[in-house]
Amino acid sequence: MSPTLHHLYSFRRCPYAMRARLGLLFAGAQVTLREVVLKNKPAQMLAISPKGTVPVLQLVDGTVIDESRDIMQWALEQQDPQKLLRKDILPSANALIEQNDSDFKHWLDRYKYADRHPEMTQLEYRQRGESFLQILEELLTKHRFLLGDDASIADIGIMPFVRQFAHVDREVFYRLPYPNLQQWLQHWLADPLFVQAMIKYQPWQEGDDTVVFPS
Repeated sequence: MSPTLHHLYSFRRCPYAMRARLGLLFAGAQVTLREVVLKNKPAQMLAISPKGTVPVLQLVDGTVIDESRDIMQWALEQQDPQKLLRKDILPSANALIEQNDSDFKHWLDRYKYADRHPEMTQLEYRQRGESFLQILEELLTKHRFLLGDDASIADIGIMPFVRQFAHVDREVFYRLPYPNLQQWLQHWLADPLFVQAMIKYQPWQEGDDTVVFPS
């Protein structure tokens, strides 16, 4: 275990953890990665973050950051070579991420797990979620990325959730009338940093060899 690196508790398929890893990658930060099994969360993680959700970043000084947005923000405040935290777009980026995390995530969960929420049909849940997709599509008719011709924290903060929405039924998603959004998602899925963020690691247990991310 390296005392000079922060520890990141993560879960590969969680969109919140994805965007935290992307924030660290874009910042060029290295951490020790501790892949979590959500059904068997390590006691070390629960001791520092009792709410038991990933991601959790424990800094070398003991500070704990256990919200994905805060991890992205912290990482990019340390170093931001691609200027994802541009001050001119930050208020718009924060508002868009907030809408993603509240309204869109609500309908995304019900679309993905429609059998657990029989109050509406899966189609109805998908259509509710599409209200946010329509906003993103409109933004992408103007620029290559959500808030301009360069990527911002809004793109990496929202993309994992659009990916999850698309993966509920890929055939349906790519038939929807959102060509710019579909192209934007494809761009991110092929981005080398996202590919790196999605490398599979074995679940972490106390005593395991240190896994440095990115390696």
